Amino acid sequence: MSRTNDTHSIEQIRPPSDRDVVYVGYRRRGDAIVEKRPGQERLTPERSLDLVNHSPSGFEWGYGGSGPAQLALALLLDYTDDAAFALDHYQELKTEVVSQLDCAGAEGRWRLTASEIDAALRETSDDVVAPTI
Repeated sequence: MSRTNDTHSIEQIRPPSDRDVVYVGYRRRGDAIVEKRPGQERLTPERSLDLVNHSPSGFEWGYGGSGPAQLALALLLDYTDDAAFALDHYQELKTEVVSQLDCAGAEGRWRLTASEIDAALRETSDDVVAPTI
């Protein structure tokens, strides 16, 4: 992932209450839905579209296209609440995580935990870096 001049870890920018966050994706009547749990708050592309307009039609996953790029950016923007960090790292999250998400299986949904996001950020960078809040 891209390096920045700040040497703080991702764990330092995230509030303690977000350490248990889980993102869940599924399809409803053909639409890609992503929720942030607990609370089942729906993640939408609007905030991330203000930064980069990859897919105004919405999120996707399971491949390396524009819908997955928009989802990766939205996930990092929501997870870190830091636009610069999200912009620096979303392409790697798309490649390493979002492109691999799949709704197959008994539940027909994918789950992405805070720990898995943290691990993906650590794996794709020598030094996980993020600005402080």
